[in-house]
Amino acid sequence: MEDLAPNVQALYRFLDLAGVFLMGIIGGTVARKQNFDIIGFLFLSLLTALGGGMLRDMLIGRGTVAAMANEEYLILAFGGALVALVTDFKGKGWELFQFHADAVVLGFWAVTGCVKALSYDLPVVACVFMGVITGVGGGMVRDVVIGSVPSIFTSQQLYAVPALLSAVSMVVFDAFGLNLVGMAISPVFAIALAMLSYWRGWYIPARPDFAPVNMTATQVRELMKLAEERGRRVGRRLEPPRVRSWRHEQKEKELARRKGEQVPMDADTQEVKAEQQRQEFEDALDVLLDDEAVVDSGEQWTLGTGERDDEAGVDEDASGREEKGI
Repeated sequence: MEDLAPNVQALYRFLDLAGVFLMGIIGGTVARKQNFDIIGFLFLSLLTALGGGMLRDMLIGRGTVAAMANEEYLILAFGGALVALVTDFKGKGWELFQFHADAVVLGFWAVTGCVKALSYDLPVVACVFMGVITGVGGGMVRDVVIGSVPSIFTSQQLYAVPALLSAVSMVVFDAFGLNLVGMAISPVFAIALAMLSYWRGWYIPARPDFAPVNMTATQVRELMKLAEERGRRVGRRLEPPRVRSWRHEQKEKELARRKGEQVPMDADTQEVKAEQQRQEFEDALDVLLDDEAVVDSGEQWTLGTGERDDEAGVDEDASGREEKGI
């Protein structure tokens, strides 16, 4: 394991510098598409090549930013810009080379950022975040500068996910004390996933209509409507016949009134209508009370009716005698 350490460090050093140069070229190709001048080439290449590492170091806040402390980074970034300035890279061959080389750099940069955060004893989540920022931060800064949405948010290819996988793998290896093994193996996960996503067309689908909370609320509203309808049906079955007849009559009257109403009502008509409504309400209340009396004391109601009938008969006999002069 001790013999592996110098080899791993040398590999990371080489790929780190090579990645800066490659990203400088990629930044220059984007500047060409935007019709930037030489200043635009230089600045866009610098941000693309060093933006991720600079964001990482500023967020960690420990010491000088690595890109400013080592002149090799600035030289290689500007060198990539000059190469892109004098050479128009295009075609399918360049696209394939750019993507595969970028995938390799992405895996190693994600591990580099994670290892640096681990060296400062940052929390695990922060270490993973620093790894992802190191890998994709330069491209994000570049896209923001040219006024477009960062491609990692809209790209049809996995880019941030491979960096995340590589950083998580590095954290797991470090937790078991296998730091060097993690540095050797973790980048492979990101490289493999990035290349597979490119050739197989894997991507994270965007679903703007996905809203489980709203869908649940809609279902609750439907259930409430169903329960309300069921309650209405039960209420209609239990409704006394006289009340049901009165309610239907009121509906028919209201329908007839709406059909026959041609002009707005004046104040007097409104008063008459309000009085009619009050009278109808009182009549309905009397009907309800009468029905309850029928349910609670049917025998008494029948008996009372008979007494009234007898009294009515006596009155009729008396009135008959008066008419005959008796």
